[in-house]
Amino acid sequence: MQKRVINPWTWQDTRGYVQGVEVRQQEGVLYCAGQAAVLPDGSSSTADMKTQMQQALQNLETVISQAGYACKNIVRLTVYTTSSEELFATCFNDYTDWAKKHGVQTALTLMEVKSLYETLSIEFEATVVR
Repeated sequence: MQKRVINPWTWQDTRGYVQGVEVRQQEGVLYCAGQAAVLPDGSSSTADMKTQMQQALQNLETVISQAGYACKNIVRLTVYTTSSEELFATCFNDYTDWAKKHGVQTALTLMEVKSLYETLSIEFEATVVR
């Protein structure tokens, strides 16, 4: 797989994403369902957004690794949150730290939504290539 990052600017570098990703000669594509802070027993977390983000990212990592892919090959990530204000005030730095740790350079879209399932406040939907 060949991956090329397209970044006409530099301001997004500290925000943990890129403007575009071109992929050529991939062997496979994994489309991940939205991963949120759903616990191993299937119950939805009632924790704060920061804690939910950590669980959601862990769940995303689990799906990606179980499929034989790597987080560094996430090419598209959509983040759904019930409060973008809370996300940026309390835990967006956790996302950027996670992205750096895993070498994630992805096209990113963030959307504030009215609600997510049950008590959930953040969800990640990813496309990963190999």
